[in-house]
Amino acid sequence: MTTTTLTKAPFRADHVGSLLRPDNLHKARKDFKDGAITAEQLREVETQEIKRIVDKQIEVGLELVTDGEFRRRFWHTDFLEHLNGIEGYVPEVGYVFNGDEETERYNVRNVGKISFNPDHPHVKDFIEFNKIVAGRAVAKQTIPSPNQLFNVGIRDENIYPDIEEYANDIIRTYRDAIQAFYAAGVRYLQLDDVYIAGLSSPDIPFNDGKYTREYLIELALKVANSVLEGKPEDLVVTTHLCRGNYRSNWAFQGSYGLIAPTLFAKEKVNGFFLEYDDERSGDFKPLDHIPNGGAQVVLGVVTSKDGKLEDKETIKARIKEASQFVPLEQLCLSPQCGFASTHHGNKLTEEQQWEKLKFIVDIAKEIWG
Repeated sequence: MTTTTLTKAPFRADHVGSLLRPDNLHKARKDFKDGAITAEQLREVETQEIKRIVDKQIEVGLELVTDGEFRRRFWHTDFLEHLNGIEGYVPEVGYVFNGDEETERYNVRNVGKISFNPDHPHVKDFIEFNKIVAGRAVAKQTIPSPNQLFNVGIRDENIYPDIEEYANDIIRTYRDAIQAFYAAGVRYLQLDDVYIAGLSSPDIPFNDGKYTREYLIELALKVANSVLEGKPEDLVVTTHLCRGNYRSNWAFQGSYGLIAPTLFAKEKVNGFFLEYDDERSGDFKPLDHIPNGGAQVVLGVVTSKDGKLEDKETIKARIKEASQFVPLEQLCLSPQCGFASTHHGNKLTEEQQWEKLKFIVDIAKEIWG
């Protein structure tokens, strides 16, 4: 039976997950790397800062809180490299973003049969985080989508010559991950997905072109829905479809139109966090494919990429425009992405970050009460 609290997730005022790392956390990470402090001392700094941002999220009026991804360097690699059969490594080149900006060089690759590691550190991290939250808000856990493992260069074709076999092992891995997080107390889980958003880009990024767009979209749907089969009833699962977020830059553009008829219509998540903060995102027409009364749509019409506060009436007008395609009661509001998908963070101040989140809370109250 779904609890009263959790039927509200995703919340009218929500946020994607990552928050700007403070200077003392950056310093502690550098000190640890240089051998000046121990892993335990670094973890203590992380814990103190997580306590601070939990209090701050509650203070600005959010009903959900995250740990800001403060124990991670990157939004995805830290989770993926702790799966059995996956390792982190430094490639010869990073991802190339808009304006030929190369990201910090770090990625993951397939080195064996893939399965869930029951000692995955993020499960322990959540248990500690949930104790910090102590029931004052809903503790939200974010992890990369299983479909992130389909980015070009990750699968070892000697280990997995058949992409369908690869998909089946990823599905089993993520089913086990969901059960492990649920047992740890997670009731609000978000799957972050740049890969699926990329399938709607005119030129599919991070892909080698071996498979058609149509095949990859269907495979992505199969993976997402198969992972969610048999999930506990009172576990809310959302997905965030992102076009890249690195130091306020982006990786690709394109509306959600090419994936909407399949993924918006059929993906069995409780909510979609969608980027709609600028013209790269296209219009709201693809939302028409989301079933009436189905998944909640969390509109990312407030940007996390700069600190300038949007005009309130403009944001309210955009929400009204989206309600032509999805009923207002099925809509929520958030920033279009996290504030620090990697440890570098976006180009705004922490004060501006909190102002944006408070702005979202205030608008949500005005619209939905």
